Amino acid sequence: MPAEFYDTHAHLDFPDFSNDVDGVIERAAQAGISRIVAIGTDLESSARAVALSERYASVFAVVGWHPSHAWSAPDDIRAALRDLAARPKVVAIGETGLDYLRVTDSGQPVENSEIGRIKSKQADLFEQHLEVAAELGLNCVIHQRESFEATFAQMLPYAGRVRGVFHCFVNTPDEVRRVLEIGSIVSFTGILTFKNAASVREALAATPMGSFMLETDCPFLAPMPYRGKRCEPAYVVHTAAMAAQVKECDLETLSAATCATATGFFHPTRFSVG
Repeated sequence: MPAEFYDTHAHLDFPDFSNDVDGVIERAAQAGISRIVAIGTDLESSARAVALSERYASVFAVVGWHPSHAWSAPDDIRAALRDLAARPKVVAIGETGLDYLRVTDSGQPVENSEIGRIKSKQADLFEQHLEVAAELGLNCVIHQRESFEATFAQMLPYAGRVRGVFHCFVNTPDEVRRVLEIGSIVSFTGILTFKNAASVREALAATPMGSFMLETDCPFLAPMPYRGKRCEPAYVVHTAAMAAQVKECDLETLSAATCATATGFFHPTRFSVG
């Protein structure tokens, strides 16, 4: 039997999987991936993630609005988030946060004069997610690309009320320390396996066991040896193999630690199979 792992961040509702979800779930199970967290990127995507969680026993949902699509979001999504979060397999709020790498309007380039307005809209949406998470006793899946300082500063007032997982973590060991100091955690993708990602492996080396999770962010960021191809939850095993090498432990030890971390982070009574 393969060691058990979870894929804590997957975009199963994306068109990349539209004709293959059954196969994706089956391959994940065969690889030992026993739980998959489907992440919403807007209200429609979140509803699809919820529907997937209701269709498959191993799938759970996170509901939110991705910062890259902030400009197309309604001014207030709190009521919609509350409604979605009431569903029985919704285990966190997100994907939310800030993205300063390419400030866009739903993927489309914007004029420089609009960048400030879109960053402000991202921050407002992020605040709404944090408010709802605190109100409902849920944690947040955090997107922070080229925006660590601003994201961290906005989360700081919620420390003790909302924990975040800084997903797809590619930051420094010092930034790991700061995340952990406010009670949040980090998560690593297939980037960990890339030859040019020594700095990401250094960040993992600096992260204590029990303070990180594993994910794919599929259909993106497939690990070696699948880099450049469509990613899927089964590929967590390749990231796990590299993580075990970095942490100098066996897969069973890594499995126990990362699965326990995920179980502690996501909704304690909803995040169970069976």
